[in-house]
Amino acid sequence: MIRKLLTGVLAAAFLVGCTTVDPITGERTANRTANGAIIGAIGGAALGTLAGGDDRRNALIGAGVGALAGGAIGNYMDRTYQNLRERLAGSGVGVTRVNQSQILLNFPADLTFDLNRDAVKGQFVPTLSNVGGILREYEQTTVDVYGHADCTGADAYNQDLSERRAMNVASILAQGGVIRQRLLVTGYGESRPITQPCEAAANRRVEVYISAFTG
Repeated sequence: MIRKLLTGVLAAAFLVGCTTVDPITGERTANRTANGAIIGAIGGAALGTLAGGDDRRNALIGAGVGALAGGAIGNYMDRTYQNLRERLAGSGVGVTRVNQSQILLNFPADLTFDLNRDAVKGQFVPTLSNVGGILREYEQTTVDVYGHADCTGADAYNQDLSERRAMNVASILAQGGVIRQRLLVTGYGESRPITQPCEAAANRRVEVYISAFTG
């Protein structure tokens, strides 16, 4: 599978698995597995590649990340959740406990990006860096970064914008200390609205799912 390589202003390049690109024609086609990967250089250090499934599990184990099990999962995620809520209070970032083993962070586009732009707003970079620092402390988790768009404009444009926004958020998280083996990036374009009408601002967002690594 061939994925499009994009480089951003933060000197990081990411591979996204929601679409594939023909290197000759430039034609984009959907990848229904919706798996993402990260590749590139952050601070001059080569990142390599990371796939989903067993490849991701093996990469985490190879990086020395220990798996959680049993009652330790709930306790570990309780502490992660409370720390995130306390340190992100008043930031505009939504912190939701999805279940015992997963936490959702929601970054609304109006706080994170200018209209139709993929670069993270300068005033929001410290907040994202803070998130990266918190997640560095709780390394026994995976970090999935999902980009979304509203339905204004062409499907292909919205898909690309969602990918670039997710990649730039992941880049700052990585610079904040989240190792590449934990990160997975996916763009969903306009395919997953959370409210109607589909043009609503709430649909323009980046979500970060923090999940207990259970091996």
